[in-house]
Amino acid sequence: METDEYKNYTDPNQYTGTDIERINSAVRDARKTGGCVRIFKRRPDAESQRDYWLIDSAILLPEDTLLYIVNCKIKLSDKARDNWIRSANCVVGSTEVNKISGIHIIGEGSAVLEGADHPRSTGDGGKELGVRTYGTDAGKAGQRQKGDWRNIGILLVRVSDFSIRNLKMVNSHAWAVSVEFCENGILGDLHFESDQIQEIDGKPERILNRDGIDLRKGCRNITIRDITGYSGDDLIALTALPHKEMNTGTFNSTAFYSNPCSLDEMDLFNISIHNVRGYCAGGHHIIRLLNNGGIKLHHVQISGLIDTSPAGKQCRAAVKIGDAAYGGAAPLGDTSDIQICGVHSKAKFAVLIGGALGNSMISDVLNYEPSNNGVALQLGNEKTEGLFLNNIRTVGVGGVKIDGNGN
Repeated sequence: METDEYKNYTDPNQYTGTDIERINSAVRDARKTGGCVRIFKRRPDAESQRDYWLIDSAILLPEDTLLYIVNCKIKLSDKARDNWIRSANCVVGSTEVNKISGIHIIGEGSAVLEGADHPRSTGDGGKELGVRTYGTDAGKAGQRQKGDWRNIGILLVRVSDFSIRNLKMVNSHAWAVSVEFCENGILGDLHFESDQIQEIDGKPERILNRDGIDLRKGCRNITIRDITGYSGDDLIALTALPHKEMNTGTFNSTAFYSNPCSLDEMDLFNISIHNVRGYCAGGHHIIRLLNNGGIKLHHVQISGLIDTSPAGKQCRAAVKIGDAAYGGAAPLGDTSDIQICGVHSKAKFAVLIGGALGNSMISDVLNYEPSNNGVALQLGNEKTEGLFLNNIRTVGVGGVKIDGNGN
């Protein structure tokens, strides 16, 4: 027997127009019947015999929207220079992003989001197209010659009470998922397949900044769980960094929102990351924690990380905390209350501490690639205070192997 939730929904197959016009029409009309949209396979028609959706721009989700992607694929077209999906409060040209709530993106069965065959732009806001990263817009007059937030797969900004669940994301144009100033959310049962090198027209092309999940500054009270697959860059990154001068709603950054706010509004905290089985195909990190500029990152729990790197794809670190780059490492006190438990690593460093760390615990860490001189924990010369270590081991060295000299 069907519940009311399944009876009252809109279906893009019932609309006319291009694929994206049909989907966005269904989203708009769903607000009249409770906000539920169900995207099934595209029905072949006179326009195309495709059974997947080929979209030229982003699916825009207003507040109180429940979007189901049901046993189908949604793919960006070669015309698109936009997200797969973004919160509708992100309006190009607007200097404000209104707070909204209640956005849920849920896959049922096999739900796939896929990048374009020939992306117009890839990489973050610092990467030049055709020089550092692939993009068919390279050299074209009137087109931005660096990446920006449009390269993000799913972009949510200033959204509370949200979830993204049970999706497979393939060949994203930059970060597959990015959330800015969002709270009270779940990112779960997500699978990623994006490499740093992709064959396009028989030629290997470099596509940079293919992270899986990025939590940006201002995020709090978020659970990330049951993550699998591989990404060209960090699989999961928590990055609370001040950005360079920019304007909200423009194309000059990978971040969308830049309105002035206090430092404590930018802090990133109360994040749990559980059951991650994956790796970084580009040789970077599986999980990365990074903050500076007075923005604090604290109360983060990581448990159950298994590095699935195949031969030849060793990561630099399974978990990295802090970095002297990106404007300098955060001072002692700004990165704190981090709990890491249960890491099985094949990386050069299982846990790499590249910045000051306080009041934290690292336990039950195993690095099992002694042939690569794997180090279970690199402390470097960074300041630590109240750091508790327990059961940190590298296979084959007769017990704990901790490198405290940054070697």
